[in-house]
Amino acid sequence: MRLSRYFLPVLKETPREAQIVSHRLMLQAGMIKQASAGIYSWLPLGYKVLKRIEQIVHEEQARAGHMAMLMPTIQSADLWRESGRYDAYGEEMLRIKDRHDREMLFTPTAEELITDIFRAHVSSYKDLPLTMYQIQWKFRDEVRPRFGVMRGREFYMKDGYNFDLTKEDALHAYNRHLVSYLRTYERMGLQAIPMRADSGPIGGDDTHEFLVLADTGESEVFYDSEITDLKFGDRQIDYDDHAACAAVLAEFTSRYARTDETHDEALFAQVPAERQRTARGIEVGQIFYFGTKYSESMGATVQGPDGKSVPVHMGSHGIGVSRLLGAIIEASHDDKGIIWPEGVTPFHCGIVNLKQGDDEADAACLALYNGLQALGLDPLYDDRNERAGAKFGTMDLIGLPWRITVGPRGLKNGVVELTSRRTGESEELPPEEAIARIAAVYSQIA
Repeated sequence: MRLSRYFLPVLKETPREAQIVSHRLMLQAGMIKQASAGIYSWLPLGYKVLKRIEQIVHEEQARAGHMAMLMPTIQSADLWRESGRYDAYGEEMLRIKDRHDREMLFTPTAEELITDIFRAHVSSYKDLPLTMYQIQWKFRDEVRPRFGVMRGREFYMKDGYNFDLTKEDALHAYNRHLVSYLRTYERMGLQAIPMRADSGPIGGDDTHEFLVLADTGESEVFYDSEITDLKFGDRQIDYDDHAACAAVLAEFTSRYARTDETHDEALFAQVPAERQRTARGIEVGQIFYFGTKYSESMGATVQGPDGKSVPVHMGSHGIGVSRLLGAIIEASHDDKGIIWPEGVTPFHCGIVNLKQGDDEADAACLALYNGLQALGLDPLYDDRNERAGAKFGTMDLIGLPWRITVGPRGLKNGVVELTSRRTGESEELPPEEAIARIAAVYSQIA
């Protein structure tokens, strides 16, 4: 993509409505535009990052053996009355009526709808275990939407649902999701800590939230500092191995880590004083086991091995795909702008031409552009007739991890400048080596 042809409405002024860094930078970088309170249009740059994040989620769900599907955003109120949640959910649910006066709702979550699908098609334990998920728009009518995509009313979310014969099997699904989520977040350059949480309107006693530590986090968190030393890394886990998945859960949840809603001062006091930490956290996902809460009320049963009909055990598991953009920016930025981790960057590399219109510089930039594309990479070429400072400022703001700068002076010596956005370090090297260096970086990305 050439920047002269790209829709990137960068703002020079600081948006007055932006209260936190991620909201400000997403507006300034031309990633989103507010349509109404808590509802945003996703412009090309923001949409590219959204799709990068979505792709990682899909890949890790597939790795865990979960099946993608898609459910509608509008649901019938009758299903929610079956489960007993229609009146209990509260004012965050957007309730509507169609032209035939039928009561509908804009889905905030889909336990009822997926349970209805399951009960219509599955009747035997032989079809279990079963886990399906979707990535779909949701709506919750926040009383005070704020912080951009971090607390909007409309949001893009992965929600998955498992169906199992026994509690033991369902808790394995819970553990399996924890493992897949750890992999997912680390691929995005994040450390998301699983913390004991409150189940809220979903229900159930077993639930963990995944929180990214950030000063602007909405939740107060209490944790043992040892947990921040844990990394899942590139280890390979057999998702069908109950013991292996349980061991990962034990590793990442055995140390104290809780949100303010479930904080226990007596338990926290048992953590050595030098390891006790209090901070703010951004929730980016949550996993639940709620047993037969929905299957009993909605008649989702299967015939067991003994021929008797039993309600299935269920759980649900969510990742805030759109919210993750804000969380990543909160965790990865400086005073110049965003610093995208390589796993989610909208473009893999920026190319800056310091003398647009110079035959040699134009040819060198085009060769770099084509060379990167030939290796399956996605560069952004700044071919605008702008000052060098303006070009550097735009690249720093939008946060591409790597920048290749091309100018007549360097070309006379057969070199271009390769710069890391994260460290600010630059190196002069031949164009072919710059391409190879960037290709090597991305070959290491899972």
